[in-house]
Amino acid sequence: MIAAVTANAFGANVVSRGEWAQARRAGVPNERTTLEGIGKTAADLAAAARAASEGAPLRWIAVESPEEAAALADEATRVGAPVLDVLYRLNPDVAPETLSGLAVGAGSAKFGMNETEIATAIDAGGGPDGRLRPRGIHVHVGSQLGAVDAWRDGARKALALAALWRGSIETFDTVDLGGGFPVGPAGDPTPGPERFARELRASLDAVPVDRRPVRLAIEPGRVLVARAGWLVASVLHVRDRGGRQVVLDAGMTELIRPALYGARHPIHALTSLGRPVDPLGDRRPPDLSRARVEGPICESTDALGTHDLPPLQRGDLVAIADTGAYAASLASTYNGRPRPPQVLLAADRRLTLGRRRGSLASLA
Repeated sequence: MIAAVTANAFGANVVSRGEWAQARRAGVPNERTTLEGIGKTAADLAAAARAASEGAPLRWIAVESPEEAAALADEATRVGAPVLDVLYRLNPDVAPETLSGLAVGAGSAKFGMNETEIATAIDAGGGPDGRLRPRGIHVHVGSQLGAVDAWRDGARKALALAALWRGSIETFDTVDLGGGFPVGPAGDPTPGPERFARELRASLDAVPVDRRPVRLAIEPGRVLVARAGWLVASVLHVRDRGGRQVVLDAGMTELIRPALYGARHPIHALTSLGRPVDPLGDRRPPDLSRARVEGPICESTDALGTHDLPPLQRGDLVAIADTGAYAASLASTYNGRPRPPQVLLAADRRLTLGRRRGSLASLA
């Protein structure tokens, strides 16, 4: 999946050496890779400095605190690395229109710095003539945004702060606006990327021409791949628990987002009472009714929400939609459950095995 996306010249945002290694294996060069994330370890920073000293620097590193800036500068000095390009992550202190667990741009969130902390971080890296070359501002408001208001406010703050620093630091020429573009159910009136783009144009026009960033970046990962993934599950139990309850053989070990922060994924029946149905066709089954869908894990929070489904019995199949992002990557082997296989469907309708089903031996 990663290789298919990067073949179209997309880059990679990574938050650890592990993700960085995955990006390299998929063919993403360091020049198209950015290191971000609040949890960068000393080893992560050392690897970034070492890559620069070997002539293959990352495109940039997004700094999360003055302490991180100082540690990165010290590491660059220790290995004799050339100047490292860095952005400074701004906490925009906005109210994102999304689930609370996805609202990373809220003022109380652990991510990013305020304006004063960014000034301290610039100094901690040695200023414009130090080991860290200040290139701009990174901001990310949140994921699965239901409206553009908070994103627009965050973009305005990032552009204004970048314009301020561009007046005194010539290299301060970049604003990375993060992601947040939502993937909603078909027909859901969530704003598309073009709606966000219109807001950005208006915000740019408010900045003096000589203070505008010359590089703009976005991180549209989810909107590119979410709908490319489906999780197929089998029905284990159907029973009345004050309403119809359906228990599947897939749950939080394969798709943790509903249990983790209440995310919703549409569920479509592939078979009903043993007979195939067309889950996306124009002719809907006449007897759809509400069902509370649960996963198989020994945790009461392993729930997938309430959905309209036809009559089901043990062995029927359902497909859980929009699992191309943050499903397999967040999967676990909790309860001693081997990882499921991954099957890839090509444009010519050929099926190939992307990853084998995990074995009991793989749990050791």
